[in-house]
Amino acid sequence: MGATMKSWIAAMLRPLAAMSLALAIVLAGRAATTVAQVTVLVPTDGDIKAALALPGDIQRGKDAYAECQTCHRSDASGRAKFAIPRLSGQHASVLIKQLMDIRSGLRVNEDMKDYMLDSDLTLQDFADMAAYLQSLPVSGNIAQGPPELVPRGKTLYADNCAACHGEQGEGRPELFYPMLASQHYSYLLRELDLILNGERGNSNPAMPPILKNFSTDDKQAVAAYLAQLPAPGMAATPQSPR
Repeated sequence: MGATMKSWIAAMLRPLAAMSLALAIVLAGRAATTVAQVTVLVPTDGDIKAALALPGDIQRGKDAYAECQTCHRSDASGRAKFAIPRLSGQHASVLIKQLMDIRSGLRVNEDMKDYMLDSDLTLQDFADMAAYLQSLPVSGNIAQGPPELVPRGKTLYADNCAACHGEQGEGRPELFYPMLASQHYSYLLRELDLILNGERGNSNPAMPPILKNFSTDDKQAVAAYLAQLPAPGMAATPQSPR
């Protein structure tokens, strides 16, 4: 083969090689955003089981979450004044279960249920959104409780809650136990009351018997302790409610 022909072939192949490299980079970047769901250790069925079987795509989840930012904020830090929880950094399995429980009516949240039933979100959207929210950093803006109650809350939490929710409030995604560290004080306090009174709907049946022994001050103390705990691997930045 002559030198001229070789040069022509090389010139023709260079753009193809560049296109192949660009496609590989795009595909690799896309694959890197896909997250497998954690293997849960409790029986599941229905939409929860189906959603947990779907790998979550972080980039698609970011797009799907755009519908939720009005209430939960763009950084998923929530709104303490309205007891809207921080979702950033929460375990994807926990988010999927809670979303499916709200949609089915098992968890009582009429505002969320109406929105979810009216939206076009699919199970894949929920899996993607959960993966995206789990990937977000916990970026402060955590409303705090009375600081003088924190030592008491630490003792109560260690004696009554840490066995399930972890010594540092990190939760257990394989059992659907949420991360409680760096959650808004107002939200924690409201949920404790809903669980105690049987008004949440999907709470763990082990919790009401524990909470019935808590006084109002005890619940406030535990919530204050958890709110000031840093999320795993991060330092908390307490701020006023927003």
